[in-house]
Amino acid sequence: MEQDIISSGYDAVYGSTAKSPTLRRLWHKYAEGLDFPEEFSHISLTTLPELQRISAELRLSADETFVDLGCGMAGPALWVARETGAQLIGVDLSRVATEQASARAAELGLAEQAQFVVGSFTDTGLEANVAAGLMSEDAIQYAPDKRAAMVEAARILRRGGRFVFTVYELDPDRAAGLPILGADLVDDYRPLLADAGFRVETYEETPGWPEPMTTTYSALLDEKEALTEEMGEAAAGALIVELSLTLEHRPYRRRVLIVATRE
Repeated sequence: MEQDIISSGYDAVYGSTAKSPTLRRLWHKYAEGLDFPEEFSHISLTTLPELQRISAELRLSADETFVDLGCGMAGPALWVARETGAQLIGVDLSRVATEQASARAAELGLAEQAQFVVGSFTDTGLEANVAAGLMSEDAIQYAPDKRAAMVEAARILRRGGRFVFTVYELDPDRAAGLPILGADLVDDYRPLLADAGFRVETYEETPGWPEPMTTTYSALLDEKEALTEEMGEAAAGALIVELSLTLEHRPYRRRVLIVATRE
């Protein structure tokens, strides 16, 4: 029941995101960057240089399969698929997001190279050892059970495969009680990765943190009226609450890029 409520919330957000040119314009300018190809747009803080780094760290070849966990509308993952020639499986809790990702893959001529399924971080529904690589962008901090998410990642990734992702470390004191983050407040992902069978190769803070987030969120809050008109009161209200709580409480210690190898 709780997962159904969460997925319904994500469905509402993804269903309204495409209706808001204001959100798209500001996110492109302040979060992803003006050099990011708009046909692969997204709602994380992933920039083009960072996506190029993620793609290189995955070390994929054209005959391999990789998985994007919490793929959303899958812009970054589809870019990686195009650049590497590898097969993509995107997993997201939102059915609306996976439907939009499938439509986008078709528009980009990547339908034969990508498939999208509804699943969670802890239950992807995928076979064991299906992936040569895993990626995720700014999503795993929302997993209700992050330790179980790392175990599931290890299960679907073959030995020697690489898990490359960006995620927010949470400050347990400042994040406590915030509804958007739940109760599993992880401030360092390295112990969880090690326990799940990963060797951490890289663990580094995003350069310039937290300026990209604060600038993006502040710019969006300055356009509350436009967002409400374009997205509707329910979706815009949920977005505005999250932006406001994040800026007020500063629940994130750092945004980090992690590269881990499945042992």
